[in-house]
Amino acid sequence: SIMQLLQICGQGRAHSSSFAHRSELRQAKRIVVKLGSAVVTRGDECGLALGRLASIVEQVAMLQNQGREMMIVTSGAVAFGKQRLRHEILLSQSVRQALHSGHSQLNDMSLPVLEARACAAAGQSGLMALYEAMFTQYSTCTAQVLVTNLDFHDDQKRQNLNSTLRELLRMNIVPIINTNDAVVPPPEPNSDLQGVNVISIKDNDSLAARLAVEMKADLLIALSDVEGLYNSPPGTDDAKLIDIFYPGDQQSITYGTKSRVGIGGMEAKVKAALWALQGGTSVVIANGTNPKVTGHVITDIVEGKKVGTFFSEFKPAGPSVEEQTEMARSSGRTLASLHPVQRSEIICHLADLLTERKEEILAANKMDMDLAVSAGHLPPAMLKRLSLSPAKLNSLAVGLRQIAMAAQDSVGRVLRRTRVAHNLELEQITVPIGLLLVIFEARPDCLPQVSTLAIASGNALLLKGGKEAANTNRVLHQLTQEALSMHGVKEAVQMVSTREEVEDLCRLDKMIDLIVPRGSSQLVRDIQRAAKGIPVLGHSEGICHVYVDSEASIDKVIKIVRDSKCDYPAACNAMETLLIHRDILRTPMFDQIIDMLRTERVKIHAGPRFASYLTFSPSEAKSMRTEYGELECCMEVVDSMQEAIEHIHKYGSSHTDVIITENEDTAEKFLQQLDSACVFWNASSRFADGYRFGLGAEVGISTARIHARGPVGLEGLLTTKWVLRGDGHTVADFSEHGTMKYLHENLPAGQPLAGQRDSN
Repeated sequence: SIMQLLQICGQGRAHSSSFAHRSELRQAKRIVVKLGSAVVTRGDECGLALGRLASIVEQVAMLQNQGREMMIVTSGAVAFGKQRLRHEILLSQSVRQALHSGHSQLNDMSLPVLEARACAAAGQSGLMALYEAMFTQYSTCTAQVLVTNLDFHDDQKRQNLNSTLRELLRMNIVPIINTNDAVVPPPEPNSDLQGVNVISIKDNDSLAARLAVEMKADLLIALSDVEGLYNSPPGTDDAKLIDIFYPGDQQSITYGTKSRVGIGGMEAKVKAALWALQGGTSVVIANGTNPKVTGHVITDIVEGKKVGTFFSEFKPAGPSVEEQTEMARSSGRTLASLHPVQRSEIICHLADLLTERKEEILAANKMDMDLAVSAGHLPPAMLKRLSLSPAKLNSLAVGLRQIAMAAQDSVGRVLRRTRVAHNLELEQITVPIGLLLVIFEARPDCLPQVSTLAIASGNALLLKGGKEAANTNRVLHQLTQEALSMHGVKEAVQMVSTREEVEDLCRLDKMIDLIVPRGSSQLVRDIQRAAKGIPVLGHSEGICHVYVDSEASIDKVIKIVRDSKCDYPAACNAMETLLIHRDILRTPMFDQIIDMLRTERVKIHAGPRFASYLTFSPSEAKSMRTEYGELECCMEVVDSMQEAIEHIHKYGSSHTDVIITENEDTAEKFLQQLDSACVFWNASSRFADGYRFGLGAEVGISTARIHARGPVGLEGLLTTKWVLRGDGHTVADFSEHGTMKYLHENLPAGQPLAGQRDSN
């Protein structure tokens, strides 16, 4: 029992249990870091990996200086000693041979097999001196502690060890612990762990576990040469890294061989980890040899990031995010194979549910609004986005039905058909992208819109909503799955309700095909930075410009500038910079523009040139690349339309830019030369919206150069694939020049429904 285990290890633990979730690891006060042989030693197993060791020391010292109590259980004495002894043996052999052979040529310089205990004895002092020199660079003191299995079986010795370590920690010293390999007997087979009540010190895994429990450590970090625990040996086809391992999951694991060095294997690590976990210490097994992460692996673990395998006693009721992702992908393939009419039926049913169950939705939304208001941390613009009303729900339902109509001929549409040879026909058809991850902030109306676009395009969907709208999102997701159930694809849209960090979701690059962030520019930037292996559809900034030409109409200028800036200042398509042609300065038009902005309480920041024209100018803009998101804007002067284009290309974000002019030639040049996702003539920048474009809804606005640009609706969530149909008798016939002989007879494309082909 757990009480017997604690009695063997000494006094009962001060803390009740291990941490339930990774995010709680930030609270870890006392931490044991176990460095495996593969981490500490070089690839040739002779000598230490100094670069890795230095980065690990830096992280441990940083955590120690934060006020945590750090302990290191280290390997490496044998490898360090082997290096020293080999050097000494080679040196002595060369000297003896030179003295006795009578000539300088050296023969038979083979090295004898070195006994491990002798290597440990020779390497222990050098290893400790190296640690001490490294930690000194961070003003951190260290102390060496050598232990054997007998030290834990003898009550007096165990108490002395406990007292010594606590005194060292009290004095802010990092204890560096290792088995006294110079005197330990050879390990007995399978004597590593016998049951849960006895743990013998066979290797540093069991030592670290024993020590962590004995010292009531909050966290044990075991670094090895693998990413963590896999369900089968790493490198095999079906091997998957396990994010969280629960004590009851041992039967689902197939173990491989041990690491290239050391005497412990993954099975020993898991048994030691589970033993420590039962003693109340949280455990993470991670890779300490990967050069891409070694410099921050320990600090990432302590910060709660998804690194390695986290051992937890608390298994959540629902599926993990990885399981949700697999469920969504599997069900999404079925969704994509449905007849377009069936997908439209799902969407129409969801539209009906939004109006039929509006009382349930609004009640949940009221709970979210009350919590947000009482918390008082959401700005008015965010509260407005969070709020739902019967009118909003009715408008949502109308938009969903528009998408349902468009879904009739989206997936499986033939874009191109070519007969490349006799009885060989090639088609390019539209298909879903795959699995989408949409991350959105306090905006619950986004959920049914994005879900509908995913359904219409046959894509699986993983949703991560802001906690501010948790109650509303839960109800809307339930309604979405209810609609999907009518054709057996309920799991195609999943809501991530676990405490997953956005950065962790972005690491699922083997499962997720596209990430769509919906929220602040900071959210988009964070996701673009985290999603290194997954494309991100969106824009990080909405620095939209309105250029007032010298031939602009005053009435149009006032209306367009007012709407672009004042209609919804927090929107990504709101005007942030107003460019004025130089000829307009000190004219009635200029005065009216300024008066209108003052009336609307818009704070003006002067650009460098604009400020130079004024005796008493407004506050000068700190940057020409500012997205204010409020009733503020920058104003700058340009000499011409061409200069306006150059300014926008230099400072803009390629989102939406506007020209106001009555000169058609000037306008056409602006529209053609400006490289932005949306370019308007005599229209407000606020028109850059999927609903206003007639798309029914949008997943976001993209400023990317490839794939979709501007407001992204149904078409932006599709890609294509090539389908070649032959009779089995036509083979690829390449000419002597290496070019296949094709007929290249283009045929009508057509738009056949799924499962049907045009007669052509």
